[in-house]
Amino acid sequence: MSWLGDHLLAAQRAARQLAGNLIGSLLTALVIGIALALPAGGLLLLDNAGRALGEASGRPEISIFMNEKAGRAASDEIARRLQADSRIASQRYVPRDEALKQLADSGLADVIEDLPDNPLPDAFVVTPRGEDPALFNELRETFSGWPEVAHVQLDSAWIERLHALLELGRKAVALLAALLASALVIVTFNTIRLQLLTQRAEIEVSRLLGATDRYIRRPFLWQGALQGMLGGLVAWALLGAMVDALAGPVSRLAASYGTVFTLQWPDAPQVVTMLGMVAALGLLGALLSVNRHLKTAG
Repeated sequence: MSWLGDHLLAAQRAARQLAGNLIGSLLTALVIGIALALPAGGLLLLDNAGRALGEASGRPEISIFMNEKAGRAASDEIARRLQADSRIASQRYVPRDEALKQLADSGLADVIEDLPDNPLPDAFVVTPRGEDPALFNELRETFSGWPEVAHVQLDSAWIERLHALLELGRKAVALLAALLASALVIVTFNTIRLQLLTQRAEIEVSRLLGATDRYIRRPFLWQGALQGMLGGLVAWALLGAMVDALAGPVSRLAASYGTVFTLQWPDAPQVVTMLGMVAALGLLGALLSVNRHLKTAG
């Protein structure tokens, strides 16, 4: 029989074994699903929280202030450079007269009338492509070196704080995921160990008939992987239930602030990655259990 045929046969045997102990398999899948849903739900909430804060605070911008004596030609040169920079999403030129008018409209008209002349420089308001703090610092260094630029002001302090908080949250969730992954391996290890003890006599007879350790090991490895995938499906269902339960309160909270926001479900690549990871963890637990049993039994 071919390598693929051997694995198909082993997978069928593992599936029958799981179906034969349906209650136990479902309970184990529920334990795995809960353990996996905790870090996966944490990451999902962090991603949605970052998106919500970003939408509520608006896109961060960079303000470029020209020298007071800079002429129109210098401003045109800056505009040309901004248009040619692929890191820039949009840019808006604010002449000094318009800036003074905006300042007057904000309630400072009496103060402005006492000024002998317009103290405000020409400026550009730039929106970068992305919100990475490193990109803002890079652009500030670039703009500061351009001719007739007096000052570059970043609107990224809140972005840096937000990234720091989200990064802290992701690291905490990663530590939790590592602990729960270890627990998942242990659960699979014990589940397969009990299965091996139950089939000890059958394994001994198979060895007497010439079965190799690889042949004996293969169905149990598939059982661990399938058990892990079943737990992954339970975790995905729990995440869906969590999103549905929180969708209404989140929408009402957003509406109270005059915005529209909906929780995002995990996309297909995230679900596939989750199933692959939990199947690999189940496979690892089964491998450790089978190898230990075969070593002690041999």
